[in-house]
Amino acid sequence: MNNPIFNIRNLSWSKLSATLCVIVLFASPLLWADEQATQSAVRDDAPRVSGSIDVDSIGIGDRFVYSIEVDKDVMQSVLFPSFAGKGSEAYELIEDMPVDTLSREGRRLKIRKSYRLAAFEEGIHSVVPQVMYADKNIVDTLYGADTLSLLVTTFQIDSTSHAIFDIKPQRTLPFKFGEISGYIKWVIIILLIVALLLYALKRILAYYGKNITDIFKPAPPLPPHVEAQMALEKLRAQHLWQEGEHKLYYSTLTDILRAYIAGRYGIGAMEMTTDETIEAIRTVEMPQKSAMDLVGILRDADLVKFAKAVPESEENESAFRAAWDFVEQTKPVEIVEEEDDDDPKPKAKN
Repeated sequence: MNNPIFNIRNLSWSKLSATLCVIVLFASPLLWADEQATQSAVRDDAPRVSGSIDVDSIGIGDRFVYSIEVDKDVMQSVLFPSFAGKGSEAYELIEDMPVDTLSREGRRLKIRKSYRLAAFEEGIHSVVPQVMYADKNIVDTLYGADTLSLLVTTFQIDSTSHAIFDIKPQRTLPFKFGEISGYIKWVIIILLIVALLLYALKRILAYYGKNITDIFKPAPPLPPHVEAQMALEKLRAQHLWQEGEHKLYYSTLTDILRAYIAGRYGIGAMEMTTDETIEAIRTVEMPQKSAMDLVGILRDADLVKFAKAVPESEENESAFRAAWDFVEQTKPVEIVEEEDDDDPKPKAKN
């Protein structure tokens, strides 16, 4: 026997509409319960998010710490928000603190991410803790159950009931010794250290028979013959004539001799011509051979410098040996005193 309730042909349109409404009313709770059960299963497995703010109210521009805590499985991945952007954010990031592990029990891991922020917009700020959650093919935003509130207050300036005064002049405060006492202590310590170093230096110099003032004295000039011999050694090491620089070689050689004559005999040979130098040499006492060697060097040098003569290798070596012998034979004689019990006589040392 057929049931007339489910036989559509036996139903009128009014009865059919009423039947459909009854079916929808009974089926909808079942479908909604099934969907809620599915979402509940997903939410139970998803990480749990919570948050906190260390203060409930601040002044504008003050700083506060905002923390987000996540309780999740060790294999689940979450991404914390960033406050490093510029422009529309109501907060300015002062310090981005690293993620900290609070606890771990089996596969459950509880972590916390904290931010030090500054607020520059007054009012009541509502913050919902949130993180980005990624698991297999699921990418979703998870929110905390509680909404956090932060009151940001500012200063109210009453410009109507207070008079505006001019800028006050600078005040001259009395001097206090405490302002410079710290500097004076370090100055005294430094002076004591310097005094100890100077005393130690004085004792060391006294051991070697010298004084502190000797350090600041310029070094005594070298004797003219020593400077000339050092310059000749440097000239030999340059190998000028071996490289074809005959003019430079003879110019340097004669300049060394002219500087030696100026220092040894007080003759301004550096500003004299060859003839003037030879004429001035005749007025001083020196060995005849040395005078002749000097004249030969100066004449040969003029031929190379002005007549473009190219001497042979033997002539170049001979000119150098003659210049060295001239300095060696005309240098001052050192007097060495030898004391004898009967007849002390000074002896000359070449």
